[in-house]
Amino acid sequence: MKNSSWRFKLLNKFADNPSTISVSASILAIFGGLIAGLIVMIVASPSQAFNGFGTILTGMFRGGTTSMGNTIYYAVPIILTGLSVAFAFRTGLFNIGASGQVTVGAFTAVFLGYHMTFTGAWIVALLGAMVAGAVWGAIPGLLKAFRNVNEVVASIMLNYVAMYLNTMLIKALIYNQAYARAQAPSSNAQLPKWFLDNVFSGSQLNIGIFIAILVVIVTHIILNKTTFGYELKAVGFNKNASKYAGMNEKRNIVLAMTIAGAIAGIAGATLYLVSGKYLTPANHLMQEGFTGIAISLLGLSAPIGVFIAGLFYGALEMGGYYLQVTTTFVPQIIDIIIAVIIYFSALSLFLQRFVAEFIKRQIEKDVELAEGSEV
Repeated sequence: MKNSSWRFKLLNKFADNPSTISVSASILAIFGGLIAGLIVMIVASPSQAFNGFGTILTGMFRGGTTSMGNTIYYAVPIILTGLSVAFAFRTGLFNIGASGQVTVGAFTAVFLGYHMTFTGAWIVALLGAMVAGAVWGAIPGLLKAFRNVNEVVASIMLNYVAMYLNTMLIKALIYNQAYARAQAPSSNAQLPKWFLDNVFSGSQLNIGIFIAILVVIVTHIILNKTTFGYELKAVGFNKNASKYAGMNEKRNIVLAMTIAGAIAGIAGATLYLVSGKYLTPANHLMQEGFTGIAISLLGLSAPIGVFIAGLFYGALEMGGYYLQVTTTFVPQIIDIIIAVIIYFSALSLFLQRFVAEFIKRQIEKDVELAEGSEV
């Protein structure tokens, strides 16, 4: 009974900790996505399936510090868009407009970066992108607060407004006719690498990772350590009760969406204030905003969880790159894995209930064993 007693205590500890159950659900979502990808690979090419699957899991280490640096580089904008969605969600709002906020942030950053050539121009371009994203996020916030317009509908529509506006403004203001794309930001407007090019030689990694870490820390402190964050979450839980308690629910709704938009705007800047990547006047929504929704769900809408989930996404992207190089698999395998993980993440409440029920059944079995041994 000694081992059973230890197991019983451990299971009870899990059952009493909702966070542990939520984390377990996220791990199940990742595991389900990876298994689905493996099954598809086995069907497509049984002889290469397991080798290819191993490549996906270890891709970020295949090229040494270069691939590790690129993994982090790919993760940065996704971490930021995930934080944007997570911040709004923690305050009871669903920011599905991150794609549009990324778009206006990216255009503003490139526009300012192209016209400014002085040392440190990247700071101004980054701040400009943040302001543009904040304005774009504030619009559905204002509509929600003062006209009770559903923020999902408003932000979806604004995604398309941003998409078409981006195309129009690129062609009107910063169009490079020779290459049919936007002009590149000046070298002083590109995010510097500082010492990172020595540590992760050959990679594209820049100070975007430090920006992402800073945003993670700030959002964590705001949400969990400040009165302002408490009020934001309180309004999300119950707007009427918050109003009765003396909180300004309209102001908090607007501020929550404004901050979420600002974070997404920063993500747009980190995407295009780099060498070799250009904005194009093509009418398509930026997928980073929608991927951020999945990362937010996978990270349980907690800043630190989103950071870890974003790094996992970067690792998958790097694994997909090496999968193309070393096998005959197409890169869409990674898209399938990520898509399944998204579906599992969307079913997180069901998975949490599944985990809770599993733990409950194990506890009941231990209780029955204990009662049987006493008899």
